[in-house]
Amino acid sequence: MDLIEGVGESSSPPRSVVGSLTGSYDVRSDVYARLVEAGNEDDVSNPEFRDLLEAHFNRLPSRYFGYLLDVNMDRVEDVLLHQKLLIQAKEPGRRPVFHVRFLESIPAKADGNDDLQLTSTSKGPWYDEDNAAILPSENSSNGDVANEFEPCSKLEDLNLDVRKISNDVHGRYPPETNSKRKDIASVPIHEVIFSTVDKPKLLSQLSALLSDIGLNIREAHVFSTTDGYSLDVFVVDGWYSEDTDGLNEAMVKAIARNKESWSGSSHSSSAVEKALAAHAKSADGEIDRRLLKIGERIGSGSCGDLHRGDYLGQDVAVKILKSEQLNDTLQDEFAQEVAILRQVQHKNIVRFIGACTKPPHFCIVTEYMPGGSLYSYLQKNRNVLKLPQLLKFAIDVCKGMDYLHKSNIIHRDLKTANLLMDNHNVVKVADFGVARFQSQGGVMTAETGTYRWMAPEVINHQPYDEKADIFSFAVVLWELITAKIPYENMTPLQAALGVRQGLRPELPENAHPKLLELMQRCWEAEPGKRPAFSEITIELEHLLQEVQEHPEVANGK
Repeated sequence: MDLIEGVGESSSPPRSVVGSLTGSYDVRSDVYARLVEAGNEDDVSNPEFRDLLEAHFNRLPSRYFGYLLDVNMDRVEDVLLHQKLLIQAKEPGRRPVFHVRFLESIPAKADGNDDLQLTSTSKGPWYDEDNAAILPSENSSNGDVANEFEPCSKLEDLNLDVRKISNDVHGRYPPETNSKRKDIASVPIHEVIFSTVDKPKLLSQLSALLSDIGLNIREAHVFSTTDGYSLDVFVVDGWYSEDTDGLNEAMVKAIARNKESWSGSSHSSSAVEKALAAHAKSADGEIDRRLLKIGERIGSGSCGDLHRGDYLGQDVAVKILKSEQLNDTLQDEFAQEVAILRQVQHKNIVRFIGACTKPPHFCIVTEYMPGGSLYSYLQKNRNVLKLPQLLKFAIDVCKGMDYLHKSNIIHRDLKTANLLMDNHNVVKVADFGVARFQSQGGVMTAETGTYRWMAPEVINHQPYDEKADIFSFAVVLWELITAKIPYENMTPLQAALGVRQGLRPELPENAHPKLLELMQRCWEAEPGKRPAFSEITIELEHLLQEVQEHPEVANGK
């Protein structure tokens, strides 16, 4: 789906939303005051404590404040626990770090088969007010849920199914208690908190780990930090005792059984890893749309709309195809985009979370990029970038594009509207609606992309390859330097006709000569004369190093 010019795949949340969710500084002050009142002398006496607390909050998304307010404010010391777990997670040898504790026991209902039933939430079939994933039991008495939704067994991909407690395949009940299970009057509820390096399918891996020792997930609160770590809070049942020592021991053993999977090895033979591998092979990113919460619309295109959303506690961007536009061609393009997104994983590529590929609901879910698009950043704010920042943006784009080209993928619509920023102004390549795997012969002929950024060989319907993306990057580089729209006094078609005849954007004044020279090589009419992204990256990194070591270089001296 090609979004309209100037609209990226996400934008910053409205100020009112953030304010209402976090309470801004008041929540932080309240947390600090409660920690002081609670007598946490060892922590509060540290003169840097307030700064460390602020740093902790700044690492986490705004939803974390909602979690504290709605779920956890009475246990404000949890903030310190979360902070310590995230610190421990920085040590590779300790990952994943975890903490287990008993929360409460709730009454259990026994049926004629001595099976215990869990009561499903009454706040809605899938989400509570703070967006925690709430999973109804298989034996839910809520007729509406049973009629409207498929059974929870459909959630096996994430091992989030809520099973009957009498299913004792994991030996979680000691031998001496097995014969007495019919007398169990209550179900112990525990909380398990994990912290480790954030990565794709981490939620699947953690839920599989819990399932491996026989735990059923009742709630999941998932948070990703700005520096690449995760904080995942699970409320579970299925452990026989209020005492956590045995559960701690079982958790250690389960992690040890799957040690290779945590270290990144692809040779693990554990049952959990095999299950995850089977899921990756069969579903590979297929998500249950019932767990996807659709929010405000933040973009629109000819074939669909872009919404902000929530998926299992993560802020996401959801690209939804318009049902009235569905046809065989559009479905083929959608399938191609999903196939490409499943293949790519790079820090400068927008992270793919999953897709709904079953009619009639087609959508693609990616990470939400709060910084918005480079187009908006440059045009709406009229930001003229300083050279170091400009170079960092350009290097991010080059690294993402170099990864794509080395994966035999041509983007075919590289422009600032398809370059998005996170909270730290890291730029990531997005929108693979017209991207394609490079053909066996290495060339394509279809005219696709956006005219103001399109290479002449594409406009002329001549054979082209990945060097068409290099031409588009030259125009992006021009935008970064000027903060202007290319060929702004022309219509897109006039610009395309001009490019066919050798027209290029006017060289900006006062730009660094090395940038101007690089730009001109990238928009050469003959594709073979254009450099590769790997070469461009090296040149830009060298120039950035010069600028940082010798600020006068920024003026081209």
